[in-house]
Amino acid sequence: MRIFLNLKFIFFLYLIFLISYLGYGKIKTLLKPVQKEPEFKIVEIKKGLSFKEIARKLERKGLIRSKEVFWGLAWYEDVLSSIKAGEYKLSPSMSPQEILDILVEGRIVQHLVTIPEGYNIFQIGDLLERAELVKKGEFLKTVTDKNLLSKLNIRAESAEGYLFPDSYFFPKNITSKEIVEHLVSRFWKVWKENNFEKRVKEIKKSVHFILTLASIVELEAAVLEEKPIIASVFWNRLEKGMPLQADPTVKYGILVEKRIRKRRLTWKDLRKPTPYNTYTLKGLPKGPICNPGLDSIRAVLFPKKTTYLFFVSKGNRRHYFSSTLKEHNRAVRKYILKKKQ
Repeated sequence: MRIFLNLKFIFFLYLIFLISYLGYGKIKTLLKPVQKEPEFKIVEIKKGLSFKEIARKLERKGLIRSKEVFWGLAWYEDVLSSIKAGEYKLSPSMSPQEILDILVEGRIVQHLVTIPEGYNIFQIGDLLERAELVKKGEFLKTVTDKNLLSKLNIRAESAEGYLFPDSYFFPKNITSKEIVEHLVSRFWKVWKENNFEKRVKEIKKSVHFILTLASIVELEAAVLEEKPIIASVFWNRLEKGMPLQADPTVKYGILVEKRIRKRRLTWKDLRKPTPYNTYTLKGLPKGPICNPGLDSIRAVLFPKKTTYLFFVSKGNRRHYFSSTLKEHNRAVRKYILKKKQ
């Protein structure tokens, strides 16, 4: 207690010294903005920096007139140890008081990151690394952290499928764990808002089952109105014990195994068993192959009632649907084979 009082007394003497040395008028000038014209600068305050180092950095960047007076202002307001680490957007047109308030309140710069529907964990990792938020490798390690998955109520080996595609604002000093928590939290919020849990109980399927099927629909459907129809095709095939034979599952299996993104598949790829290859598997792959959006999840939970078992691309982002193999083969000849001739 005595040491604390002595320090306060020393600080008080320092302030008196500043006033007597510089003069009250001079200090008033030093508490004014450096310039009138707004000119924003990005300043990163790293964890562990002392206030003295922070004040020196601000003066060096031309954001304040005097580091000593800025320190005195912070001491007077008893906020010397209240500065929050992060990235700040500051201007020399701001007064030292305004700058101090921003640093104390932690009004850090937020970076907009948009995760498109259908992105997988590898693509999200690339996106976050390009945004200079976290390293891709660190992110991929985090999405498979068993303790974190358990905490987030994910009963799977990965957070794939649970990272809800949307636009987010993240600070520069965010961690991979915080990002994953944020994305998964958004997923559960959307899930709850749409009362999907009730529907899952009605059809007696797990959340993981729905997300896995929705992820396939997400990558197979190019237009919104076809999603419930494509979902019905897969539901019909599952009920009949037919393999789903969805190309995106094969590509994902190769990506997981070899870290290779294949655009075109060969017959060898289709025949090679992986935990995701729905040409060799009966039923669903072991988990989602991407992170589906709301419309794909809804399409799986509320599919259109059809007798379709097949579909083929018509080359205009839409598909031709068939109920029989004979009809499907005719569609393949019309839309695929003719184009190759």
